[in-house]
Amino acid sequence: MLSVLSYGRLVARAVIGGLSQTDSRDYSLVTASCGFGKDFRRGILKKGMCYGDDACFIARHRSADVLGVADGVGGWRDYGVDPSQFSGTLMKTCERLVKEGRFVPSNPVGVLTTSYYELLQNKVPLLGSSTACIVVLDRQSHQLHTANLGDSGFLVVRGGEVVHRSDEQQHYFNTPFQLSIAPPGAEGAVLSDSPESADSSSFDVQLGDIILTATDGLFDNMPDYMILQELKKLKNSNYESVQQTARSIAEQAHVLAYDPNYMSPFAQFACDNGLNVRGGKPDDITVLLSIVAEYTD
Repeated sequence: MLSVLSYGRLVARAVIGGLSQTDSRDYSLVTASCGFGKDFRRGILKKGMCYGDDACFIARHRSADVLGVADGVGGWRDYGVDPSQFSGTLMKTCERLVKEGRFVPSNPVGVLTTSYYELLQNKVPLLGSSTACIVVLDRQSHQLHTANLGDSGFLVVRGGEVVHRSDEQQHYFNTPFQLSIAPPGAEGAVLSDSPESADSSSFDVQLGDIILTATDGLFDNMPDYMILQELKKLKNSNYESVQQTARSIAEQAHVLAYDPNYMSPFAQFACDNGLNVRGGKPDDITVLLSIVAEYTD
């Protein structure tokens, strides 16, 4: 039988050993973006981090790295409204809130909510709809906090496998959850979801984890196995390597989107819903590729 003193020493060693294994380093994200508007054959980044009707942002704060994507609903164009204005303004507002420190890393839904209500109170009329996905890495806790509304989303890849991902939110086929601002008097006629209905999650990340955040233009055209094949090309955490891999993924999705004989994930989903569809889905594509690295000033 162990004496009280011996037992105490064992406990102390276990506690000290556990503490010594705790990673006290701050983490950060090395992030690169690439995308294509569906009306362009080459990747073109419009002013304000927009690819076609998609928009995105990448922001750093002393407590966290924050990024987001949004997909403007193209149907507004039939009414003379530029869909990229809504998604672009939403992402710019999120970026500003982060840079001003007006956010809590563990509450990305709060960033989305505050940004949306600022848009509602905008003195300059803004109409449109958009999906949105916000990803926050808390530097000290090493937790990834996310909020996803609609069919944009993210993947966390570790050791060549998807270990965490967003859940897609659809009302019905090809009709995702979305934030909207309708013309006065037409609010009831426009599909609109609350930002608080975004799906949220928290996940412990490790150094070297890969985070892929994208609009549905990527996920509708590339299944997981293709994405994972491309991610194998990412050999280190320097920006140039991340940028090259992000471009490779976006370019492949763009090519597949215009292949009429390809059975895309979107076409498969359509068939599952009783529709006879084949081929890629021409769409705007936005890819934010991040790798978790040790924080450096």
